[in-house]
Amino acid sequence: MTKVTVKDLVDKFDFEVICGEDFLDREIITSDISRPGLEITGYFNYYPSERVQLFGRAEHTYLSRMTSDERLLIMRRLSREDTPFFIFSRGLQPEYEVIQAAEENHIPVLSSTTTTTRLSSNLAEMLHAHLAERISKHGVFVDIYGLGIMITGHSGVGKSETALELVKGGHRLVADDRVDFYQRDDTTIMGEAPEILRNVMEVRGLGIIDVMTLYGAGAVRKEQQLNLIIDLKELKKGANFDRLGTAEEREQILGVAIPKITLPVQTGRNISSIIEVAAINFRAKSMGFDAAQMFNDRLTSLIDHNKV
Repeated sequence: MTKVTVKDLVDKFDFEVICGEDFLDREIITSDISRPGLEITGYFNYYPSERVQLFGRAEHTYLSRMTSDERLLIMRRLSREDTPFFIFSRGLQPEYEVIQAAEENHIPVLSSTTTTTRLSSNLAEMLHAHLAERISKHGVFVDIYGLGIMITGHSGVGKSETALELVKGGHRLVADDRVDFYQRDDTTIMGEAPEILRNVMEVRGLGIIDVMTLYGAGAVRKEQQLNLIIDLKELKKGANFDRLGTAEEREQILGVAIPKITLPVQTGRNISSIIEVAAINFRAKSMGFDAAQMFNDRLTSLIDHNKV
């Protein structure tokens, strides 16, 4: 989780600062957005004061029809110590009493030309990306045919070299060595590189290389959804691996079960090409075309036929 201030949002979305420029360093602690419709009617039993307070056309119109004293009273009740800021959508301009109550409590008042629904979505998405719980995993994260694939394995197994081959083949690097993951929603895990490792790789014998400088902006990606984990393991005598691809292995990351494939590594095997095939096969399975299941059904049918 990273710290987010009101100024961060103003800079990113180019909001108009109506008042409170000296208080843009106020910290935002939750990604939830509140539209204080009930509160401006006087119901404060469950007022989430720690959230961003978003005023759309309905809230603005209701406030504008109040008397000056009523409006000031309501806005003072809305202005709490932990309230990060007030923001008005659609370019709406707040009444004087809104500004007065906000200034009394050092709360910035902002305005955006964006529609209320879109503004709420944009704010929630950015705040959730920065404030969500994060974990770091050792591995290489690559975008292959639009799928986010994390390559794992012990040190020296060839993760970075495999990723370099994939980048040379037109795929995109997201992160090398360490990947930061956060949960965007109940079923979606997003991954990105730490700032210090963005766009760079470590290749044994060469050291640190800048992928974007060598291969262009199209060879890197800032973040990507995690779809599949491929674990590289050295092929040792007596080791057993899934031959048909029917075994389903998953790894829990932030409470979400991510499909996982264990891939044996051996001299002479083109691992980057196999990973490309794994990505294509994974996409085919997600679309309902499962070659392993089809073969298994054929085999079962043949056994049943020979019994007759």
